[in-house]
Amino acid sequence: MLRHSDIWRAIDRLAAKYDMSASGLARHAGLDPTTFNKSKRITKDGKHRWPSTESVSKVLNATGASMAEFVALISEANASALAQRVPVIGYAQAGQAGFFDDAGYPAGSGWDEVLFPQIGDTNAYALEISGQSMEPVYRDGDVIIVSPAAGVRRGDRVVVKTREGEVMAKQLIRQTALKVELVSVNRDHPDRTLETREIAWMSRIIWASQ
Repeated sequence: MLRHSDIWRAIDRLAAKYDMSASGLARHAGLDPTTFNKSKRITKDGKHRWPSTESVSKVLNATGASMAEFVALISEANASALAQRVPVIGYAQAGQAGFFDDAGYPAGSGWDEVLFPQIGDTNAYALEISGQSMEPVYRDGDVIIVSPAAGVRRGDRVVVKTREGEVMAKQLIRQTALKVELVSVNRDHPDRTLETREIAWMSRIIWASQ
């Protein structure tokens, strides 16, 4: 089971690997220097807090470290038990027939894989972004992790596949029994309102390698 301390330990080890303190690592990544302070790891009422996926993504980008390296730092003695292999599908391929089943799980085999911390969803997969349709939030070559098992709420960034085979990354604004309202992450592209019956599936984006 993945623990809060495992992720924080990996951040500390990543900082040490690049001869920085945790606050120095945060500053290097363009974050508030206090982002990784010990005081930020526990809430005021004493509950353990996870570092945000955005902050982890930024430190990996700033150091050039891969997610596989970060996973290895989570627990040097038992990294494989704390990580899962996530299949990577090209975003341009995602709209083609046969790449997903009716529930939104990747179908087929032979995908590339990335190591990712255990998230409790064995059906999670990664999409490698191709093109500029989702800039500036997601750029060409970015990898997003999608979890079909994660609950979807208003404000979440999601991947949606229509019954006609179109695949899009949007932000969910409103969902009713009849319609789903989506906002484009790239404002040069139109927002979308789809009837529920037009949607094959919708899954939440839980991480992005930005």
